[in-house]
Amino acid sequence: MRTGAALVAVALIGGSHVVRAQQKPATLGEVKIAKAVMANGQRLAAGTYTVRLTGDQPKPVVGQTPDESQWVEFVQGKETKGRELATALSTPDAKKIAKTVKVPAAGSSSVELLKGGDYIRVVVARGGTYYLVHLPVAAS
Repeated sequence: MRTGAALVAVALIGGSHVVRAQQKPATLGEVKIAKAVMANGQRLAAGTYTVRLTGDQPKPVVGQTPDESQWVEFVQGKETKGRELATALSTPDAKKIAKTVKVPAAGSSSVELLKGGDYIRVVVARGGTYYLVHLPVAAS
């Protein structure tokens, strides 16, 4: 693990869990969202956002380890516009689901409108971890 980097790796496939604890907020990357979406009840306008880990841990549900989900925030300029839970996958696990999820190259991101047009999936690859965020498309 790189010193000072906030890394989270969680293997969700096959029941194994590999966890590296997140230490502090860290910028994951930049994404361009083409449609207005909802993030944790807040409307995010279409636009370009910096995605970063918040450092906050959600309360795990029964059967879930504490680091399987991480809060991320969507930032424009210096202002946080919204936040949402992201699922963190290790590289091997991301490759296992690559047939159904557009997995970006290391250090990049992808944004795709899912079948039916009701959700946008944001995937950011950083430090050997893939962060998946599903955002419902906002009503017009």
